[in-house]
Amino acid sequence: MKKKGGFTLIELMIVVAIIGILAAIAIPNFIRFQAKSKQSEAKTNLKAIFTAQKAYFGEKDKYVSDFKVVGFDPEPGNRFSYGINGTCNESVETTGRNYSGGCIGQDKARFTEVPALGAAPLTAGVAGSCPNCDFSAIAVGNVDNDTQADTWGITSFASSATTLQGTCGIDSNKIGGGEPGNAYNDVSCP
Repeated sequence: MKKKGGFTLIELMIVVAIIGILAAIAIPNFIRFQAKSKQSEAKTNLKAIFTAQKAYFGEKDKYVSDFKVVGFDPEPGNRFSYGINGTCNESVETTGRNYSGGCIGQDKARFTEVPALGAAPLTAGVAGSCPNCDFSAIAVGNVDNDTQADTWGITSFASSATTLQGTCGIDSNKIGGGEPGNAYNDVSCP
């Protein structure tokens, strides 16, 4: 007579414990990497704002606080709010964007929370008298569903590095012209 093969209860419990340990290690890393990938929206769109502003400056010899004039319009479903004129930390419907007010809020149809500004990265807006003026833009959004917002900034100041006002979770508090800087990193700040 052949002996019937199978798993004992202890063997099954060991396998379940191993799977549980692997999941406990993998899930937090997955959530962190997912949040980091969401930050690419802010970096990409801030570089697009920078490029649009520089192109407009090349033609008109000035920067403006009007997204419609420079031709910036993020894809619907944007997680971040973008601002040229002061801080922009609001949620608006895609059709109700305030382009001329220097603020495009996050897509209200997709994201209903309005996170608290993690840190003001830069004084956003157009400064100085053109053609010697500069501009700053910000992006504010929540990438990990807590109360603080991931906060980014970009500037045209090319002469020297600009100091970011907030520096939570980032490697450097200096950014050069045309490079997005992270004043509050929602992924690594508590």
